[in-house]
Amino acid sequence: MVRRALSLLYVQVLIAIALGITVGVIWPHTGEAMRPLGDGFVKLIRMVIAPVVFFTIVHGIASVRDARSVGRVGLRALLYFEVVSTFALFIGLAVAKIFRTGEGFNIDPSQMNATAIQGYAQRAANDSVASHLMAIIPDTFIGAFANGDLLQVLLLAVLTGFAINALPERLREPISHAVDSMSAIFFGIVSIVVKAAPVGAFGAMAFTIGAYGFGSLARLAELVATFYLTALFFVIVVLGTIARFCGFSIFRFIAYIKEELLIVLGTSSSESVLAQIMRKMEALGASPKVVGITVPLGYSFNLDGTNIYMTLATMFLAYATNTHLTFGQEMTILLVAMLTSKGASGVTGAGFITLAATLSVIPDIPIAALAVLIGIDKFMSEVRALTNLVGNGVACLAISRWEGELDPVKLRNAMGSQPIAGAGPQPVPVGPLPVAKSGGD
Repeated sequence: MVRRALSLLYVQVLIAIALGITVGVIWPHTGEAMRPLGDGFVKLIRMVIAPVVFFTIVHGIASVRDARSVGRVGLRALLYFEVVSTFALFIGLAVAKIFRTGEGFNIDPSQMNATAIQGYAQRAANDSVASHLMAIIPDTFIGAFANGDLLQVLLLAVLTGFAINALPERLREPISHAVDSMSAIFFGIVSIVVKAAPVGAFGAMAFTIGAYGFGSLARLAELVATFYLTALFFVIVVLGTIARFCGFSIFRFIAYIKEELLIVLGTSSSESVLAQIMRKMEALGASPKVVGITVPLGYSFNLDGTNIYMTLATMFLAYATNTHLTFGQEMTILLVAMLTSKGASGVTGAGFITLAATLSVIPDIPIAALAVLIGIDKFMSEVRALTNLVGNGVACLAISRWEGELDPVKLRNAMGSQPIAGAGPQPVPVGPLPVAKSGGD
């Protein structure tokens, strides 16, 4: 029994996380030295993410004769992402104003170490709508893969897929078969690399605790606790409501992807499980076409955890520095955050950079105050990544149902229970989700 449990990946990851915390607490310098283990695992995964996304999307588009359906899926995905992620921004802002997290902290920005956030501020200064749009276009075809930029890879994949789709049948079939075979090869590489997840989780957790310790967490426990509870509320209530309309339980869904969640917890990067989550969404009954488009797209446009963090942390810094914000400034924060959050990938620290970009348009909040968050950002990053992953999984199933391409039989079998009443034994007809009528697409 014990041997069987130890053979499970998520059990191994749990043990590795516990060992990493232990090493970080007892031998902090040794824990800091373990950083290459975590970084190395994430690099191994990111090494194959671009080709996995490319070949999956290309095959999905090339195999669909009705090109308009691909565009429809993409537009519906973007609409869903915008509605739900904006709702996440509002929740973060509302929680901050209700609980006034940070009030009484009385931070003096002039006493903060401004050099600690110079790198983030510099990257944020170059952030704009135009730069976001231009960044989608790679300098060269190969350059997109070299940089590992998912939006650039997505653009190339869509163009390549439509180009193959337009070829004569005698050319299209063998090319589609070759693309599918290449996809299988890279998924195979991922399945090999992911076996090292416990090592990566151990190294990342040991470094986090060793470098920052629980002391930094305790000093800003109010903000951390508020963020954790807000993210939990969003997952259970908002995503849970969407899941219910789609015919499944959010709790069973979380249990279904527990291995991926534990890997993300250890590495603080949702990109480390992108390939696995795509496979699992297909196993739940989502069509390969919808999975291939919505999951990679969601990694840049559907960052619910990051959105909650941005408004909550911005208001925390405002209260902590005794900065009064007008209603207009609060709405400006929302509008800017809608833009700056797009394109932030699942890489550790991306949320901190987008926060710096958001603060840059509200000069009343001293950007130097960001330094107070550096010590706890690693703890926040893990929850951002976890929330983003759950949100993208739910989005994929929701859009599959919206498209009428969610198989309820597969969903029931994979979840290990009967779907929630209303899912029905047959594929759901094409049409808008009921949840869209209540403000959550």
